[in-house]
Amino acid sequence: MTELNASAAPWRAGVIQDFARSELFDRTFEEGMILVEETAAYLDGAGRHDSKILSRNAALAYASESMRLTTRLMQVASWLLVQRAVKEGEMAAEAACADNYRLGLESGNPAAIEDLPFGLVNLLQRSERLYERVRHLDKRMYVEAALEEAPRPVQAHFDRLTAAFGAA
Repeated sequence: MTELNASAAPWRAGVIQDFARSELFDRTFEEGMILVEETAAYLDGAGRHDSKILSRNAALAYASESMRLTTRLMQVASWLLVQRAVKEGEMAAEAACADNYRLGLESGNPAAIEDLPFGLVNLLQRSERLYERVRHLDKRMYVEAALEEAPRPVQAHFDRLTAAFGAA
């Protein structure tokens, strides 16, 4: 955990708790868990059939994109479960600020989707939209809030000068 995150300001903990108790969180959590279930059902069911009838190149793209899909959804689900733990009092909001709970960056280049089955493409698109929304929330709640809390040494010097000599 970074020094910055270890000393989260009380207002920041309040923001995190407020979000965890919000209707937005409830809707996002529900959407995320439903998408995880739909993805698992597709990949274990219709997706298996769909992948068997693809050309070799399309089958490789299918395998790559299905792995990216599951990785993306695991990251989102993990993030949402941390927020739920805060909501239910199982985790302190300050603990949720740890770097290891941040949403990871996606890696790799997406494959061309024109030859992929509709079921997979649909799940990919929905998961990308959800991931981007959660990434935005993560950035606003943790990254940008941490930067706002970062020490500002030049401002601290000005504040001391103002205190010592009075405001002009």
